[in-house]
Amino acid sequence: MQHATHTEHFANFAEFYPYYLSEHQHIMSRRLHFIGSLGVIGCVAMAIATGNWLWLPLAVVCGYGFAWVGHYAFEKNRPATFRHPIYSLMGDWVMFSDICRGNISL
Repeated sequence: MQHATHTEHFANFAEFYPYYLSEHQHIMSRRLHFIGSLGVIGCVAMAIATGNWLWLPLAVVCGYGFAWVGHYAFEKNRPATFRHPIYSLMGDWVMFSDICRGNISL
């Protein structure tokens, strides 16, 4: 799979997602992303259940914290969030869905 450079522009998410997956090849990185996404869901659920909206900043820290550890410690790359923030966020949730459906190994 050919890696896109950080200066490459993507016309749409469908073009971006293969690049996103290429930046998440290490299984520990994918696992950490998955754990972070579960943490986001949990924090949002707690905010709704308790009415304490201070859970929402924790959701952001949880999601990005686990993901960035995966990138820096295992992938040895810079998260796509810095170059493509919207597509990267979308990619996180599509990859989470793909993992849940068994389309990507964990």
